[in-house]
Amino acid sequence: MSSKAVGLTREWATWGPVVAGVALALAWGRGLPGFAVGLIALCLMVAVLAAVHHAEVIAHRVGEPFGSLVLAVAVTIIEVGLIVTLMAGGGEKTATYARDTVFAAVMITCNGIVGLSLLVGALRTRVAVFNAEGSGGALATVCTLATMTLVLPSFTTSHPGPEFSSAQLAFAAVASLCLYGLFVAVQTVRHRDYFLPVPQEGTPARDSEDDHADPPTDRRTWTSLGLLLLALVAVVGNAKLISPTIEDGVESAGLPNAVVGVVIALMVLLPETLAAVRAARRDRMQTSLNLAYGSAIASIGLTIPAIALASIWLSGPLILGLGAVHMVLLVLTAVVSALTVVPGRATLLQGGVHLAIFAAFVFLSFSP
Repeated sequence: MSSKAVGLTREWATWGPVVAGVALALAWGRGLPGFAVGLIALCLMVAVLAAVHHAEVIAHRVGEPFGSLVLAVAVTIIEVGLIVTLMAGGGEKTATYARDTVFAAVMITCNGIVGLSLLVGALRTRVAVFNAEGSGGALATVCTLATMTLVLPSFTTSHPGPEFSSAQLAFAAVASLCLYGLFVAVQTVRHRDYFLPVPQEGTPARDSEDDHADPPTDRRTWTSLGLLLLALVAVVGNAKLISPTIEDGVESAGLPNAVVGVVIALMVLLPETLAAVRAARRDRMQTSLNLAYGSAIASIGLTIPAIALASIWLSGPLILGLGAVHMVLLVLTAVVSALTVVPGRATLLQGGVHLAIFAAFVFLSFSP
């Protein structure tokens, strides 16, 4: 990339989050006409692209797997704020928002992002190579967290309906937080090498321009961190601003209420999706999987404790248990993901299978 192109990228990546943040501040709490919704949606997309750019700057400075961890945690923390905000003002109809958003995040990350990354990686190198030990441990954590928090509430008997009792919810929250903390410790300290990119057997990993470029300075890194957080706030805040339009469209079309959670999750997870695909194009499949599974773990491990704490003052029920159709999709995702991860190698077929499961999830969300 030429120095002029790099300069232009830095310029829009700097001003994009600022403009999106200003638009968020000006539009917050106001009724928006149609053209304003379109402008907010445009600002949201600019903020997404800027978030990816600044996340890559930070990743280049701190190295893997810390770089992918920064983006996953930042998005999830703000996603939690969005869920709590929606539940606080929505009444009974928001009782399933936490469940719908978390499950959508699991399906998007474990099938959408993983499938798209495998597809891009396999098209480039025929066989995508990654570390089975690290990816397998991350997948096991995702499956355990998803089962404990989204499946068990449908089978417990202490509370009527697919809900946890107060004690069960507290246990699930503490267990989720502990598992997330353990995963981060293993990923970043004890077994960090399990989560580093793996080159193709017998061939050196392809170098990218970023590999040879000097790491960004401390000042630029801190600036990118601040702009990343601003961009993510703009993404989630602008998504909330246009969510009433989405809700009205869903209601007028006679679609299930869960579609709102799916659409919002798709928008919020765009930064991880773009970053994972770019990593796959650079033959860094392990980075893509770190982003996908790390985001899923963070989404459950941080959201459930936050929702459990917020339930103290939130009114109305908190429905976490999945229905039969979503349980089937979750089991299918777990089985197929295990078969994908165990060999440490994947082809176009595995990518296509994951994308097929993701397509089924999206279709059944609109037509249950």
